Amino acid sequence: MTDRNRRQFLSDNFSALGSFGVTAALAGLGQNVVQAGRMKTTSVLRPTADETTGMELLRLPEGFRYRTFGWTGDIMSDGTPTPRAHDGMGVIAGEGDVLTICRNHEISNDGRAIAFQAGKAYDRRAQAGCTELRFDSAKGEWLDSRVVFSGTSRNCAGGVTPWGTWLTAEETVLGPLDADHYKDDKVRTFEKTHGWVFEVGHTDSNGDPVPLKDMGRFVHEAVAVDRNSGIVYLTEDRSTSGFYRFLPNTPEKLADGGRLEMAEIVGQSDLRGGFQDGVEFDVRWHVIDDPTLAHSPESLQKVSKEGEVGDELGVFKQGQAKGGSTFSRLEGCWFGNGVVYFDATSGGAAKAGQIWQFDPEKQTLKLLFESPSKPVLNMPDNLCVSPQGGLVLCEDNDYGANEFPQRAFTLSQDGKLKLLAENNVQLHGERNGFQGDFRTKEWAGATFSPDGRWLFINLQSPGITCAITGPWKDAFA
Repeated sequence: MTDRNRRQFLSDNFSALGSFGVTAALAGLGQNVVQAGRMKTTSVLRPTADETTGMELLRLPEGFRYRTFGWTGDIMSDGTPTPRAHDGMGVIAGEGDVLTICRNHEISNDGRAIAFQAGKAYDRRAQAGCTELRFDSAKGEWLDSRVVFSGTSRNCAGGVTPWGTWLTAEETVLGPLDADHYKDDKVRTFEKTHGWVFEVGHTDSNGDPVPLKDMGRFVHEAVAVDRNSGIVYLTEDRSTSGFYRFLPNTPEKLADGGRLEMAEIVGQSDLRGGFQDGVEFDVRWHVIDDPTLAHSPESLQKVSKEGEVGDELGVFKQGQAKGGSTFSRLEGCWFGNGVVYFDATSGGAAKAGQIWQFDPEKQTLKLLFESPSKPVLNMPDNLCVSPQGGLVLCEDNDYGANEFPQRAFTLSQDGKLKLLAENNVQLHGERNGFQGDFRTKEWAGATFSPDGRWLFINLQSPGITCAITGPWKDAFA
């Protein structure tokens, strides 16, 4: 952390807390401080030993326990070393007590797809993809893992489908022509275009992965499928981002194409500022005429004339021109309780995050929670809905210092926030040679077992998957 960023963090936190002062602000980093007008809820966390390694990797409330698996570098069942950068994740199938989980790897490097040699790669020069893990929920035991999808770039989040597949999304629009679209520091040696959503398990007749191009080429984050209508909702992780929906031509067959649309929040062209919790807006939608356009035409003109970089806003600006609304870094997205939840990671007056709730039946958008300050909630990223009905939020803030570990929270349906866990990973070579303080590294990939007993969640760096269990009723109380 630079001195300037540290000062900014302290300034943001302490000014937002006002009369609580420095002491309360620091306390708020270890416990939960809830904004005025809400019931205060605190969670006392304690270092908790991992049942796999014996190391105190997490801080959890009393009664919770966990078991890690799939550390970066661990040899998987197919002989492949586990790739790094664990990110989005979802439970996609269950056979008896054995659950199948699909996990993204947010690797942006180009080069030979060394980590993903099993099966056919979409792009032989892209190193990201997906691995699959199996877990026995009755015994609480991890079973095995393997590569299931390869040759993509920066697979950040995604989403599960009601028919038992995983939608993995690329958070980049780089491709083979980027020598013309970017300055030297962004040129890649990719053989194919990126910026797509893929359905893991779906291939063409030759067994090749199929990009779902009608879902758009943009800086994708998460995907959520409405189980009632089959409509797919998508988020975009940029400072100027849109909220999208995809209406498939054929139910459950996304490769058959469909129509991409961007949301207009009626009366609000820009939702990046602060709003009162509970505020509600009507929503209407605008068709994206060319969902494959990665950059806006005006930015490509500057590329050719002035050597500027492409703006990655080809889809967004089409929607904006028709009235689509702007959010600040849309990331996590999940369907549950009959609605679609998504977060704006840097949205709100404090730029600390907003949790939005879209009702497909009413076509309304409601602000469920806006963080009043960064000690309360600091930039939520991945999220999921629990079988209990509440949400789990994963922090991915941009400040980073040993005093401020990354946290995971629960959020009730009526907007009450509660601290669930803190990253406590500090290593000295005990596992796969990793050394360092990883407490400021992000949480990602939260997803529950269908019975609600187990939360599966990732620590992106050094790359660890955890299965956590405990008194979940207390966590969402």
